Amino acid sequence: MTAPLKDRGGASAFARRALRDAFGLWPMHEAKTKLVLGRRVPELRRFEDAEVASLRSVVGDRPETLVATVMPTYKRPGLLPVAVESALAQTVQDQTIIVVDDGGGLPALPSDPRLVAVSLSRNSAVLGLVRNVGIRLTRSKYIAFLDDDNTWREDHLEHTLATLGRGADLVYSAVERRRADGSVLDVLSEPFDRKTMVDDSPYVDSNSIVLRRADDVLFSRIPRVKQTLPKEDWEFVHRMSRTRVVQHVPEPTVRYLVNEDSYYTAWKA
Repeated sequence: MTAPLKDRGGASAFARRALRDAFGLWPMHEAKTKLVLGRRVPELRRFEDAEVASLRSVVGDRPETLVATVMPTYKRPGLLPVAVESALAQTVQDQTIIVVDDGGGLPALPSDPRLVAVSLSRNSAVLGLVRNVGIRLTRSKYIAFLDDDNTWREDHLEHTLATLGRGADLVYSAVERRRADGSVLDVLSEPFDRKTMVDDSPYVDSNSIVLRRADDVLFSRIPRVKQTLPKEDWEFVHRMSRTRVVQHVPEPTVRYLVNEDSYYTAWKA
């Protein structure tokens, strides 16, 4: 005899709760995201490989630096130069800054031997892929990330590298989130706990991350849209933290623009 619809719905809800209790909210969402959107990953990996091979001649044989700062961008001619200036103004000078344009075109940028800017041959709309190109085109001991609409305090790398020097593998600082008018919305500062990370609101932002370079330091190539949960940052940190010591720097060294018009991220009040 077929169970009543109400009973079947109750059983389904019970199963979802059981899965969440066993694995956590965000791992469940990530499993669904891989199932629905993951089929495009092989195609996107081939595109990424081709872009890296093509752009190596643009970047040239640059020397290895202490830090490589990877800056993805897409149609932000007003904000990008400000972000670049904040990276160039760091008290830690031994770095390469690579701007990777996702096919939207680049504005005039500061002239500095530490800065290199490249453009993909077409728009990919995959943030993880754009970051991966920057990672793969650089050589450094550490890697940092800064998006085109955010800025760093001048001691961001100084604070994060000091913590890495004390034994951490991945460090993230506190983030001061600001509205478009410049007023402060809040400060995002949470100590790391991988056990609670699976259910808590994501509290590690890529703009605050600095970590040791390794072969597996690459972002997900899944084409996540604004509505996709979780985002690249959560997946990256959750995966990296399986085998790495993660520590939090409570200093708010990142100024994050809460941008409702963001190309990659949807914001809610």
